[in-house]
Amino acid sequence: MTIALNKKAPNFSVAATGEQTLSLKDFKGKNLVIYFYPKDNTPGCTTQGQNFRDLYSKFQDANTEILGVSRDSVRTHENFKKKHEFPFDLLSDADETMCNAFDVIKLKKLYGREYMGIERSTFLIDDKGKLRQEWRKVKVKGHVDEVLEAVKNL
Repeated sequence: MTIALNKKAPNFSVAATGEQTLSLKDFKGKNLVIYFYPKDNTPGCTTQGQNFRDLYSKFQDANTEILGVSRDSVRTHENFKKKHEFPFDLLSDADETMCNAFDVIKLKKLYGREYMGIERSTFLIDDKGKLRQEWRKVKVKGHVDEVLEAVKNL
C-alpha cells in the first residue's frame, strides 16, 4: 500500500514503550501525529522530542495523540523517554515494517559514507484514520509549531 494524502493511513502494529503493542486502530476517534526520527539520544532527535513534549498539552487539547518512531529497541526508547520526560509513547520499528509503509527509509550520507536510514518525517492522521498532511526532510527548528497549527486547522 502506498501512502497518499486523504487516503487511509497504513495500519501498523508495533512494540512500544510501556510494554504495549500499538496499532492505528487504538487511536480511532483521535487525531494522530506520527513522527519518524533517526536515533534516540542524538541532538536533533532529542530537541524534536522535547519540542513535542513541551507542546503536548496543546496537542491533547486538540484531541491529538503523538507517537515517535525509530528503529531503536524498546529498551533504548524507555530510557530516552524517561530521561526527557516524554508524555507520549515511542515505537520500536526494528524490522522497518512501519518505516517502509510510510516510505521514510532513504539513502543518506554522513561523512561521505552512504547508508539507508530514516529520513526525519512527520505524518498527521485525522480521527477517521486518513492521512491529512505529511512533512518530509524535516528541519527540527519550528517544525512542532507548524504541526500544531495543522492540527488546529483540521
